[in-house]
Amino acid sequence: MPVDALLFDKDGTLFNFAETWNAWAGEVLEQLSQGDEARADAMARVISFDRSRGAFNPDSLVIAGTNDEVAEVLSEFVQEKSLQELADFLSQSAAAAALAPAVPLAEFLDGLLSQGKVLGVMTNDSELSAKSQLARAGVLDRFAFVAGCDSGHGAKPDPDPLLAFCAATGVAPGRTAMVGDSLHDLEAGAAAGMTRIGVLTGMALREDLAPHADVVLPDIGHIPGWLDH
Repeated sequence: MPVDALLFDKDGTLFNFAETWNAWAGEVLEQLSQGDEARADAMARVISFDRSRGAFNPDSLVIAGTNDEVAEVLSEFVQEKSLQELADFLSQSAAAAALAPAVPLAEFLDGLLSQGKVLGVMTNDSELSAKSQLARAGVLDRFAFVAGCDSGHGAKPDPDPLLAFCAATGVAPGRTAMVGDSLHDLEAGAAAGMTRIGVLTGMALREDLAPHADVVLPDIGHIPGWLDH
C-alpha cells in the first residue's frame, strides 16, 4: 500500500540521539548529584550512562523509556525532590537540550509535505519537551500531530498513541509508516498495522532493527528515495 502519512519518533530519529543526549545527561547528573561523585556514579549506573566516555550504553532505559520511568529509577538518589518534581525537572531540562538534527529538518519535512504526506511525532519523552524542541528546530508547524508519553494516549511499544495519530488525521494505519530508531518504535508500528521504517541515528544496530522493520535506512533523509521506489 502507498504511504500517505509518516509518524516519527523524536530522539534518535528526527534528532541524532548521541549528539543530542550525551551532553545533556552529563549535565543533569552533575546538577542532581550536587557535587557528590558517588551519587552521580550511582545515578549513571541505573540509567546505563558511562561517565568516563560521556555516553549512554545501548541498553539504557533513557533510549526508549518514558520521562516518568527515568524519573522513577533516579528518584531514590534525589531525596530533595518528589517524584513529580523530578519528572518535571527532567522534562524541563530536556526541553532546553542542545539539538542535533539528523538531517536539515525543514527542507526534509517540506519535501514530504509537498508530496501530500501527513506528518506527526510520537515520542516517549514528554509533550512539553517534544513541542519545545520542535519549535526551537523551527519545524513544529510541519506536524499535524505531536504527542508525548503524557498526552493521554499511552506510550510505545503500545499501539494506542500511533492509532491516536491515525484517528486525529484520518489516515488509515495501513497507509501510515512508523519511523523510529528503537524496537519500541517498530513493535508499536507492527501492533498498529503500520509500515515500519527503522533508522540508524539512535543506539540500535541494523541487525537489531532489521527483523522488526520493513526497511532500515541510515537516516530519515533516505525516506523519500525509498518511498519513490
